[in-house]
Amino acid sequence: MKILLVYPHYPDTFWSFKHALKFISKKAAFPPLGLLTVAAMLPQDWEKKLVDLNVTLLSDKDIRWADYVFISAMAVQRDSAKEVVSRCKALGVKTVAGGPLFTSGYEEFDNVNHFVLGEAEVTLIPFLEDLTKGTAKHMYQSDERPDIGKTPIPLWSLIDMKQYSSMNLQYSRGCPFDCEFCDIVLLNGHKPRTKSKEQLISELDALYAQGWRGGVFIVDDNFIGNKKKLKAEILPAFVEWRKSKKYPFALCTEASINLADDEELMRLMTAAGFEVVFIGIETPNEESLVECAKSQNQNRDLVASVRKLQEFGFEVQGGFIVGFDSDPESIFQTQIDFIQKSGVVTAMVGLLNAPMGTKLYRRLKGEGRLNSNSFTGSNTDFSLNFVPKMNHDRLLRGYRNILDTIYSPQQYYARIKTFLGVYKPPRSKAGKVQLHQIKAFFKSIWFLGISGKGKRHYWRLFVSYLFQSPPKFARFIVLSIYGYHFQKVLVTNT
Repeated sequence: MKILLVYPHYPDTFWSFKHALKFISKKAAFPPLGLLTVAAMLPQDWEKKLVDLNVTLLSDKDIRWADYVFISAMAVQRDSAKEVVSRCKALGVKTVAGGPLFTSGYEEFDNVNHFVLGEAEVTLIPFLEDLTKGTAKHMYQSDERPDIGKTPIPLWSLIDMKQYSSMNLQYSRGCPFDCEFCDIVLLNGHKPRTKSKEQLISELDALYAQGWRGGVFIVDDNFIGNKKKLKAEILPAFVEWRKSKKYPFALCTEASINLADDEELMRLMTAAGFEVVFIGIETPNEESLVECAKSQNQNRDLVASVRKLQEFGFEVQGGFIVGFDSDPESIFQTQIDFIQKSGVVTAMVGLLNAPMGTKLYRRLKGEGRLNSNSFTGSNTDFSLNFVPKMNHDRLLRGYRNILDTIYSPQQYYARIKTFLGVYKPPRSKAGKVQLHQIKAFFKSIWFLGISGKGKRHYWRLFVSYLFQSPPKFARFIVLSIYGYHFQKVLVTNT
C-alpha cells in the first residue's frame, strides 16, 4: 500500500502564531502528532508520505501517488479538510478520516470513504485487517478507552523538523474534571490514562536522536491528572534524562489551576524543564464558574494562584471565556482587570461556544437556544453557535473591547512588566542558544523597536531587563514577538 497522510491547513488564529513564526523563519508551531502516531501503527512495509498543509502545498501528483489518503483534523481545520476530501474524490483516490473533527462531526463529510473514529489504538486495527482482505467498511467507531502504554513512538522521519518551532509528545489522555463546555471527556474520558516512564524516555530519546534541540509541548489535556505517578515516577525520570543530555528541551504543557496547591509538584516540573503552562482560568466571576461546573477554579483567589505559579518559575498562559448565562454586564471590565492584574501575558479570551455532544450543547439544545452556526473551534473569530442570555450585540461589543484593550501595546507591555516582576526563573541550566533565536532577537528590534506601534514601551522594558536578568530578558523578547502576532490577529485597525 501507498499511504499519503494529510494534515489540513490552520486559518490565521490566536494559536497559529503565524506572524510570530516569521521571526524565527518557521512555517508552523507544531507537527501533526496524531498522524505521525497513526503512521507508526501502519504496516512497516507500506510506503508512507506526509503532507502538512501548514508547511507545504498538496499537489495532485501527491494524491495520485497514494492508494489511500489518511486525514486527521480538529474543528478549526474543517474548511481545509473538506477541500482535501473533495480533491481526493475528484482524482479518484479513496480517503480515510479520523481525529477530533471527524469523531464529533463525521455527518458533514459525505465524500469520505472510510471513517476510523475514536482512538486509533482501538479502531485502526480492525480497519487495517478488513482493508487487507478487501472488505473495509464505511465506519469504524468505539467508545473503548485503550491502554496508551502500547502506543508506538511517532514516525518522526516523515517530517522536516526544521519547519516547526516546537515538537510535541503525549503522556496522558483524559481529564478528571467535567467542565460543561468542554469536549475532552467525550474524546478521551474522565480517567487519565498514562504512559510509563520508560515509554516517555524512549519518546524523548527519539526526538533527541532526530537532532531536535528546542521546545517540546506535552499535549495532555491535563498533565497533572495523575499527580501521584508524576511525582513518584515520571518527573524524576525527566530530571535525570534532561541532565544526562545537557538540557536539550524546554517543556510546556496544559494543566488545571490546582497545580498551584502542590509545591513539590511545581518544583519537580521546573526541575524537569517545564517553563510554560496553559491554565483554563475562564472567568473571575464565581457564579459563572459554578454554572459551567469548573469546580477546580471555584472558591479560590485565582490571581494568587497564578502568581504562585509564576513565582515557582512558570509562565502562565490563560484561557478566558465570556458569554456565560451568569455573566453580568460588568464582566468585560472585570476580565480586563483580572488579566492585567494577574500578569497572564498570553491571554486567550474567547466567546463561549458549545462543541457538539458536550453537556453545554445538550442543555442549550433542550432550551431551544442552539442556532444554525456550527462550532468553528477558532476561539477568537466572534462566532456563537447559540443564543446568549446577554444581548448579542452587547456581548460582541464587550468582547471586542476586551481584545482591543488587553492587546493594545500599552496594556500588553504593562502585563509583561507585571509578570516579570513576579516571575522567578528556574535556576536549572538552559540549552544552547540557537541561530533562529538570534535572528528573532534582531528582527524584534526592527519590527517592534523601530517600526512597531508600541516601540516606546518595547524599549523601556528592553533596557530594563537587558542588564537585570538574562532569563527575564529572553522571556521578554519572546513575549514581545507573541504580542506582534496577537495584535495582527486580534486588534482592530492593525
